Amino acid sequence: MSYDPRQMDIGQQLSQDAWRLFRIMGEFVEGFETMANVGPAVSVFGSARTKPTDQYYQIARDLGALLAKKGFTVITGGGPGIMEAANRGAKEAGGVSVGLNITLPMEQTANPYQNVSVTNHYFFVRKVMFVKYSRAFVCMPGGFGTMDEMFEALTLIQTHKSDPFPVVLMGTDYWGGLISWLRNVMLERHHYIHEEDMELFHLTDSIQEAVDIIIKAERGHGWIPPAGKHPAGTGWQQLSPEGLRYGFSPTFKDPTEGKDQDLSGI
Repeated sequence: MSYDPRQMDIGQQLSQDAWRLFRIMGEFVEGFETMANVGPAVSVFGSARTKPTDQYYQIARDLGALLAKKGFTVITGGGPGIMEAANRGAKEAGGVSVGLNITLPMEQTANPYQNVSVTNHYFFVRKVMFVKYSRAFVCMPGGFGTMDEMFEALTLIQTHKSDPFPVVLMGTDYWGGLISWLRNVMLERHHYIHEEDMELFHLTDSIQEAVDIIIKAERGHGWIPPAGKHPAGTGWQQLSPEGLRYGFSPTFKDPTEGKDQDLSGI
C-alpha cells in the first residue's frame, strides 16, 4: 500500500510512520558500515548538468585527481556532471572514489567512476554521511543541491554545532555575485550575519590553493574561530559520533515571571 497521509486516519499514519523508522535506521546502518573505512575524505559538490566539455568539469576532474594523490578519499553525490568529474579524477589517480547516490522521481544514472557506492532514499541520511565522513567541502558551480550542502555546512560551523572545517568555493566568476549579496544585503544592510561569518568559506579559482587549504586544516592550521566564540568541547559541548555537538537544552523567557524556563523536561 502506498503511503499517502492525505487519505489515512491518524492511526494509519502512526502505523506507517513507525515502520518507516526501520527503513531510516537501515539506511544509516548501511551508510555507517560502508563509509567506516574510507579514510580522510573531501566532499565535492556541483551541478549534475555540467557537460564534459565545460571548463568546470575538467577542473573538478583535476581536483579529484590531486586530492587522491594527496591521500584523500573523494566523496560526491554519485551523479553525472561535476560529481562524475570529481569521482573520475580520483579513480583515475588510483584513489578511493565514493558516490553517495540518491533515488529521485526522475531517472538518474550513477556515474561509473565509483569504487565505493551507497544509495539513499532520504536526503537527510545522505547529508549526515557527507558531514560525518568529510574533512572539507569543495563547492563547484551548481544549483539548489549545491547551495543546500554549502549553507548546511556554513550553518553547522556558524552555530558551533560542528567543529570548523574548510568550505571552499571554486570559481570566483560563479560565486562572486552571491558573495557580494551576502556582504551587501545580508551583512551590511540587514545585519543578519556577523562580519566573521564571511570568513567561514574560502573563494578561489586555483585547484592547488583549494587543496593547500584542506591540507593546512588537516594539519591543524586551518580556519580558527575568533577567541571565545567556539565552545571548548566539554560536557554537552562535546562532539557526538556524527561529528555534531550535543548542545544544551533550550530555554525560553517567561514574560510573566521574567525568568528563563528549562524546556528539557517538556
